[in-house]
Amino acid sequence: MNLQTTDYQSFVSEIKQKIRSAQYAALKAVNTELIQLYWNIGKAIVEKQEQFSWGKSIVENLAKDLQQEFPNENGFSRRNLYLMRDFYQSYHANEFVQPMVAQIGWSHNVVIMQKCKDDYERQYYLTVTKKFGWTKNVLIHQIESKSYERYMLNQTNFEQNLSEKLKNQAILAVKDHYTFDFLGLANEHSERELEESLIKNIRKFLIEMGGSFSFIGNQFQIKVSDKTYSIDLLLFHRKLKSLIAVELKIGEFQPEYKGKMEFYLNVLNDKYKEEGESDAIGIIICKSKDRTIVEYSLKSSNMPIGVSTYNTSEILPEIYKNLLPSPKDFAEKLKFIEDITEND
Repeated sequence: MNLQTTDYQSFVSEIKQKIRSAQYAALKAVNTELIQLYWNIGKAIVEKQEQFSWGKSIVENLAKDLQQEFPNENGFSRRNLYLMRDFYQSYHANEFVQPMVAQIGWSHNVVIMQKCKDDYERQYYLTVTKKFGWTKNVLIHQIESKSYERYMLNQTNFEQNLSEKLKNQAILAVKDHYTFDFLGLANEHSERELEESLIKNIRKFLIEMGGSFSFIGNQFQIKVSDKTYSIDLLLFHRKLKSLIAVELKIGEFQPEYKGKMEFYLNVLNDKYKEEGESDAIGIIICKSKDRTIVEYSLKSSNMPIGVSTYNTSEILPEIYKNLLPSPKDFAEKLKFIEDITEND
């Protein structure tokens, strides 16, 4: 038998995939049972404390007894039992969140429970952690960098100007606000200084943009007739398979920026887009913006454009505290994430 034949290699790949699928299913089943166990323990503790007016002593004593009975198990420490109680108390009244907690690991649940106090915020991180398989460290980074606020509030016209296949991923790819605290720039700086600092810190810049971007060039020249124009930054989004034109502005967004970006996108699509790639997308990053002006500006455009803001410190602008979505807006935004398929 020739073990190097295409048929045999295909057979081996098929068996390997079956094994991986079975292993994943087994791990998933174990995790579901573990989360359910922790939920039941937390519930029992809460109910007994209410029934008998027991205080902290129930947790202290239960931890000692369980560790004595199960010396090789690490999950029954005093701290973990308190977390189980808090876990049940945090979610038992939320019928939408309850089924979701068993779909991610216990350590992820603890991070979300402790770092997020708003039910919508928790539901968002539960959804995206499951959807994209975030590690614990990635989850912590996303929470600390305010991924929830930046996604829920982003301003784009992708819903109108991108196909069903692309719009969900594109909306998720563009944040409403970027934090460039790694640049070390003074609050007052020029566009040239901003661009040069981003290029010097290109790896951190691409991480802040979202992780699926690749850098093509800065001051990227495009030629039309006998004239040359320069795009501040040209990126490529691997999942969207799209060129991403980025314009940097150190002041407030102006409606005329949209027209300039439309010009760039038309030229990129006509002269620079490779076969098999999607249409180019534009991101205008400004120091500030009037959200109503942005809304009216993007409404009349037939090109996919997003308008974002930035700052050079780690503090998220105060405006975000007053702009969190309504229940209806939250549900619609979350559906975009849930609708993204594995092939997006």
